[in-house]
Amino acid sequence: MTQGKIQTRTVQFLAEDGYTLSGKLYQTEMSALANIVVACATGVPQAFYRRFAEYATAAGFQVLTFDYRGIAASAPKTLKNFKMSYLDWGRYDLTAAIEYLSKTGLDIYMIGHSYGGQALGLSKYHDRVEALYCFGTGAGWHGYMPFKEKIKVQVIWNIIFPPMVAVSGYLPWSLLKMGADLPYDVYREWRKWCKNPTYFFADPDLKALHDQYAKVQTRIYAIAALDDAWALPASRHAFIQHYAQAKKSYIDIRAADYGLREIGHMGYFRQGAEKIWDEALNTFKHLHQQKYAA
Repeated sequence: MTQGKIQTRTVQFLAEDGYTLSGKLYQTEMSALANIVVACATGVPQAFYRRFAEYATAAGFQVLTFDYRGIAASAPKTLKNFKMSYLDWGRYDLTAAIEYLSKTGLDIYMIGHSYGGQALGLSKYHDRVEALYCFGTGAGWHGYMPFKEKIKVQVIWNIIFPPMVAVSGYLPWSLLKMGADLPYDVYREWRKWCKNPTYFFADPDLKALHDQYAKVQTRIYAIAALDDAWALPASRHAFIQHYAQAKKSYIDIRAADYGLREIGHMGYFRQGAEKIWDEALNTFKHLHQQKYAA
C-alpha cells in the first residue's frame, strides 16, 4: 500500500449540455500511478463507493467518484418535473468525468457497477479509458433471474412502482430503502427496456446504439457473482456482447472464494470485498506496466 494520508475533496464539473455534476477526488501527496473513475449503479450515490475509493487510493491510484444528474449531490431541489434521459448518465455525465480526469495527464481506468458498465458505450470518450472492470452489469430482463427474484421484480415493476410514481411524479425509491430516488424519465425508460432480453438494444428508436457500442475497443473485464440474482452470467453476456470489438474477459466469482457469505448485486463494494478489489487493481497495475514496459 502507498504511504500517505488520503485526501478527499469535493469537485464540480460541467457536462457538455451545461449540467453541473458533483464528485469527490481521492488522492494522496504521493504521485499517483493512474486515474480510476467509478461509474455508479442506478440510484446508488457515490458515497456507497467510498471504501473502494479509499482502498484504491491507498494502492497508488487517484480516484474520482461522482453522482449522476438527478442523484444525491447532483440532484436538483426536487425531482418532480425534472427532465432527462436514462442515457444521459453515460452520454453526458460519464463523458464529463472522463474529460475532467483527462486534464491530469494520467491514464484513466474505469470501475463500473451495474449501469456503470453499460455507460462506457454511451460516452464519446470511451477511447480515453484504458480498461473497464465492471461488476454486476447485465441486461436487466427478469427472464435471466432465478424464479423467486423474477416474480419479485415483476411485482415491483407492475404493482408497487406505478402508483408510487403516479403520486410523486418520480420514483421515491428511497422509501423502499433500495437506493436514491429516481427521476421519472429514468424510471420510465428503465422499465421499458427491462421488458426485453436485449434491453435497450431492442428499442427501435435506439438502433444507432448497436454501431456505437461496436466501436468501443477498451479492454473489458466483466464480473458476475453467481449469487447476483440481478446480473447472472446469461444477463451479463446479453449486454456485454454488444461491445463487439472490445477484448472481453467474462469472469464468474463465488462468495466463498473470497471469504464472504454472499455478494449479491451490492456486495462487490461492501466492506469485506477487498480481495475482489485487489483483483481489479492488480489487473490495472499489470496493464499499466505492460503499456510502459518499453
